[in-house]
Amino acid sequence: MSTEDLIRSRSDRGTVLVTGGTGFLGSHCVARLIREGHPTRVTVRAPGQEAEVRATLRQAGVDPEDRLEFAVADLAADHGWADAMDGVSHVLHHASPFPFTPPEREEDVILPARDGTLRVLSAARGAGVPRVVMTSSYAAVGYTPKPGNRYAEDDWTDPDTEGLPAYHRSKVLAERAAWDYARTHTDIELAVVNPTGIFGPQLGARPNASVGLVEAMLTGRMPVVPIMYFGVVDVRDVVDLHLRAMLHPDAAGERFIAVGGPAISLFGMARILRKHFPAAADLLPSRELTIEEVRAAAKTDPALRDAAVLGGRIPLISNDKARTVLGWKPRDVADSVVATADSQLRLGLTLPDAA
Repeated sequence: MSTEDLIRSRSDRGTVLVTGGTGFLGSHCVARLIREGHPTRVTVRAPGQEAEVRATLRQAGVDPEDRLEFAVADLAADHGWADAMDGVSHVLHHASPFPFTPPEREEDVILPARDGTLRVLSAARGAGVPRVVMTSSYAAVGYTPKPGNRYAEDDWTDPDTEGLPAYHRSKVLAERAAWDYARTHTDIELAVVNPTGIFGPQLGARPNASVGLVEAMLTGRMPVVPIMYFGVVDVRDVVDLHLRAMLHPDAAGERFIAVGGPAISLFGMARILRKHFPAAADLLPSRELTIEEVRAAAKTDPALRDAAVLGGRIPLISNDKARTVLGWKPRDVADSVVATADSQLRLGLTLPDAA
């Protein structure tokens, strides 16, 4: 059954609360919900962020009319969450701290991720919301080595894995806490989506880390790349999977990995970009660091710790569950990479021959 059929089959069009609506995934989610007629409420940490959400929707060509409202609530505080949940029928919880540089203290990432998730669940349960869909991450699934390197929804990253970055640990601990809460409070349903690296069209001026990789390659800021294989998924398909998890009866109590296809390396991504954007060929990465070089450099460069933890392994990441249970059909990985670059060109990125 398609998402559209599920939506048409429902008699209620209650308000959907979206946390993290200013982010890459959240903004796409808000745009999709409004396009499909859902009254949507977005939580922001400060009232000034409302303008950012509206500007992103304009960029997406979406007129919210009277279907968009806002609530001020912060993951780090209880205040505001009860009001945010008032009259809500579903919750899509995307918000989680994502530091672009490693924090001085891991608690600065872990505590708001874990405690904020519990605040959202508690407030939703208090308001009688039947289901919360939480955005976790593949970081909570497949960052602990295992024989065969095959990963599915029953796999978990060990938070004590050597060298695991604070963000990855925060995703494990936040999701574990969410499942513990759902097992204890059986009057609220939980479904979890675990995306791999999210690529696809950039809507606003604020890119996510994955989209930033493509821009860095196209502008020559990554002349070499570490050996690193990872899953890729299109942001539009991640939104689609969230909506399916929000509406499908069989999604309750389940987690779903979002990956578009076989794992790809950064160097493989550069090859895709070279094929489709030959004007940038001389700026794209020309060499791949060995795992020995990566491990040595990671001792002083925190940006390489993720690649060091993965160790050059090629993970086999399954999306069978999302396909079979929810009827999910993701885009091809190459299409997502090209769409990412195309959107950056539309937003003003200039390639050498376009000057």
